[in-house]
Amino acid sequence: MHVLHVTSELHPFSKTGGLADMVGALAKALAHSGTQISVLTPLYRVARQRATDLRSLNWRFEIRIGARNYEGAFWEQRGLAGERILFVQQDELYDRPGIYEENKQPYPDNDLRFVFLSRAAALLARHLNPAPSVVHCHDWQTGLVPLLIHHEREAGVWPFAPRTVLTIHNLAYLGYFPASTWALTGLPLDYFHPEACEFWAGVSLLKTGLVFADALTTVSPHYAVEITTPEYGCGLEGILMRRRSDLRGILNGVDYSEWNTISNPYLSAGYDASNFSGKAACKAVVQGEYGLPQRADVPLFGTVGRLDPQKGVDFMVGALEQVLQEDIQFVQLGTGVAWLENACRALAHRHPGKVGVRIGFDPALAHRIEAGLDFFLMPSRFEPCGLNQLYSLRYGTPPIVRDTGGLHDSVVDPRDDPGGATGIKFQDPSSSALAHAMRKALAVWAEPELLAHFRRNGMAADFSWNRFTTQYVELYGSLLGRG
Repeated sequence: MHVLHVTSELHPFSKTGGLADMVGALAKALAHSGTQISVLTPLYRVARQRATDLRSLNWRFEIRIGARNYEGAFWEQRGLAGERILFVQQDELYDRPGIYEENKQPYPDNDLRFVFLSRAAALLARHLNPAPSVVHCHDWQTGLVPLLIHHEREAGVWPFAPRTVLTIHNLAYLGYFPASTWALTGLPLDYFHPEACEFWAGVSLLKTGLVFADALTTVSPHYAVEITTPEYGCGLEGILMRRRSDLRGILNGVDYSEWNTISNPYLSAGYDASNFSGKAACKAVVQGEYGLPQRADVPLFGTVGRLDPQKGVDFMVGALEQVLQEDIQFVQLGTGVAWLENACRALAHRHPGKVGVRIGFDPALAHRIEAGLDFFLMPSRFEPCGLNQLYSLRYGTPPIVRDTGGLHDSVVDPRDDPGGATGIKFQDPSSSALAHAMRKALAVWAEPELLAHFRRNGMAADFSWNRFTTQYVELYGSLLGRG
């Protein structure tokens, strides 16, 4: 079985968030399991810089979009597990400083850029040797691919076209564009209606994939249920309810060869569940990097991630204003919307010596923070899966999370299982609820043996990709068994 993944970003070549991590790790794990894997992603400027062994496929092509032709080419290199990494080159569209945006402004031609990716993916899938039996697409940027393949199968020009899977990494990103975008697809207007691709008089590329993919997945079981409700369905809950028999929630895994506390080049000291002295050393390093007093006797809270209302950053700042009255410290790493960046800076200004803020993206520092914290804050309003809570568990850092999506599936609260507790959950997306959860964490901090119990449980939890790849293989197999 040959599976072609199509993604707009791929670790370690391009990344803005968890999508890149997930596809890169899943592809590697599937290849290790014996599945033949190819991955197609754009050859962005940053990807060209990070690729180490690019080879041309000597395959140039043209795609007519609108009133002009766009030339493209395919390149490749091998991944660590033998997976085939394929890049589509189109310098006018992808050779830019950013992936989706520049100076916090989305590129105005993102519809063109990702329609081109989808059409190049369909072309590749039709002519690649060996032919893929499944094309696995990720998020709105590739949502057109299932329709392109469906259209050619139904037209009889590609009778043995591959089956398609679409994974929803975040339903809130609809890939919504004006109706004029439809002309870029090269498809007939027959598909442009409310039961197919039209959405509020425009085009939703994500909706297109939801309607036409043979199977749908999302990145946690709880989120798969949530998105069939009006609260989380983003206007697409009706489609998802109709297709719920085709929708599976499969929790994301973690690549423990990268996220580990023993042989990690980013950490100043290693540690494991039997000896946390190295974790104490990591904490001192983080305190020093942020200019905070290097005190072992004060609990260090922190967070890494996008500064966005989805992540609850607004009410997290409010909760911290309450809990910083206690003897605690807090550090932050991330970038996002300007007003939340400013709110974090202002918090640090009001609490010198207790709060450290870094606006930016630094993978090495992210590892050091995960290892050095005593508690990780992840108060998301909604969270399809989340990866940082999984990293925190492996690093012996109990996460404090809102009980939603993948956070519900991956963190054990003492109210649910005192013996198996790994973190603290709260319900309401509010400053008061998060502050209450943080004070529960302070009670855990006050009992060193209880804190060690949480840490050991978290480090013992298995969220390796080996647990979840079999679910994808079974899904692929079920599609190939269809007539």
